[in-house]
Amino acid sequence: MTAPLAETEARLADLATTRKIIAERIPPGTEPDPPETNAAYQAIVNAFNQHPGQAFQARELHELLGMPTDEATVNVTRSRLGRLARQGFLTQRGRGRYQKRT
Repeated sequence: MTAPLAETEARLADLATTRKIIAERIPPGTEPDPPETNAAYQAIVNAFNQHPGQAFQARELHELLGMPTDEATVNVTRSRLGRLARQGFLTQRGRGRYQKRT
């Protein structure tokens, strides 16, 4: 349990450093992503952390989290899931199904 926690803390430190570097490079007057985007990512990550062995589709995540299930909103989540998979947090288990990387 200690090793995964240390890996997660190291990843969070790396993300904080990356965020700082990106913030320094953003032209003045440019607004960052709205906070709800960060909250949506956090909700998705929390869902996968609570169900590490389960694979989800975007619509299933919306139902689990009580989020709207209209097509436009679900498509945004599909994009977020793809991004999390490219970053190595998730693996893709079949078409449109994502699971936490173990």
